[in-house]
Amino acid sequence: MSLNLEDKKAVVAEVAEEIAKAQTVVLAEYNGIKVADLTVLRSKARESGVFLRVVKNTLVRRAVADTQFAPLAEQMTGPLIYSVSADPVAAAKILNDFAKGNDKLVLKAGSYAGKVLDKAGVQALASIPSRDELLSKLLGVMKAPVSGFAGAMAALAKQRETA
Repeated sequence: MSLNLEDKKAVVAEVAEEIAKAQTVVLAEYNGIKVADLTVLRSKARESGVFLRVVKNTLVRRAVADTQFAPLAEQMTGPLIYSVSADPVAAAKILNDFAKGNDKLVLKAGSYAGKVLDKAGVQALASIPSRDELLSKLLGVMKAPVSGFAGAMAALAKQRETA
């Protein structure tokens, strides 16, 4: 079903709105993926706060024009699924993790911090821990000395009680 001009403008506006909030955009070819698999991918993307859409390339090119993602326009050829996120690694992580289990999804390119990334760059970006993971690791490191000290004080108090 083809879109009329008003529908196309609405799609461009929706994608442009997501692009304006984004730090990362990742493109992947999705030729031959079953609908059930795409549904699973979409639900994982929603859970992670990632905007995931199959959109005509010409409409996305219009949406990214005059943004930091404009250089990515030359990569927009063929049947593509677009992953857009405000989290720097979420968009890459969702598609990379799905591509590991489904050979029909092939990472093509991405863009982060104004730089165009190739497939290896997207995979490297996906391997970086997310902000939440890094914060929990930092909290664990900060908490370890305090909990160790508290444990030592409790052991000392118990030793004095028995003596």
